[in-house]
Amino acid sequence: MPENVASSSSPTAAVELKSGSITLPILKILSPQLEVVTTQLEDKLGKAPEFFRNAPIILDLGDLPEAEKDALDFALLLQTVHRLSLAPVGMRGGSVKQQQAAQAEKLAILAEVRSESPAQEARPQAKRPIPPPRQPLASTKVIDQPVRSGQKIYAAGGDLIVMAQVSPGAEIMADGNIHVYGPLKGRALAGVQGNLEARIFCTDLQAQLIAIGGHYRTSEDEDASLRGRLVQIHLKDDALVVTPV
Repeated sequence: MPENVASSSSPTAAVELKSGSITLPILKILSPQLEVVTTQLEDKLGKAPEFFRNAPIILDLGDLPEAEKDALDFALLLQTVHRLSLAPVGMRGGSVKQQQAAQAEKLAILAEVRSESPAQEARPQAKRPIPPPRQPLASTKVIDQPVRSGQKIYAAGGDLIVMAQVSPGAEIMADGNIHVYGPLKGRALAGVQGNLEARIFCTDLQAQLIAIGGHYRTSEDEDASLRGRLVQIHLKDDALVVTPV
């Protein structure tokens, strides 16, 4: 009998292709004036350079006025983004010419997110009884152990509760609220899918960066007198506010 009888069996799977959910920052371009875009982008990135260094991003040109889209030099925009240590992986919106330039640079072209047109919204609707609001189904992820430097934890679709320290260099994210019952020394991002009502609660705020719905602030902006105290962070007038609880 031959010694090697395993050759007839099915090979062990070496590849798996499956769907998943990954949260990426979106860089919305609101002006075709590249000089203005560059200046404002440098200012924003300068507040948290390490957080955005080599970060994969989506370029969104969907809010540029139709008549001004081709006024933006997409090749120069890409050069600028790369120079600022960002890593664009896809784009949405823009003109046909800009999308062709993006494809030439191996960027994925993503579908635009469009809202219902004003004409459709203005169309009269027959009155119907309003059903009682449903409570959304939200999950809560609980972490009982310290979050170490380099770790990333994401609570998709709900809140995140961490019962220990979040170390410098660690990153915690949630679609909903974040609660940290220990020193928060890393990065905390709540409402990452755009929920501006999300909040961050922690017992000792020493974070490198905090963010809610894309609005962020760094440790340089924090009040040292709030350290070691229970605080909450929320959005007010498009700015993050830290208050004792």
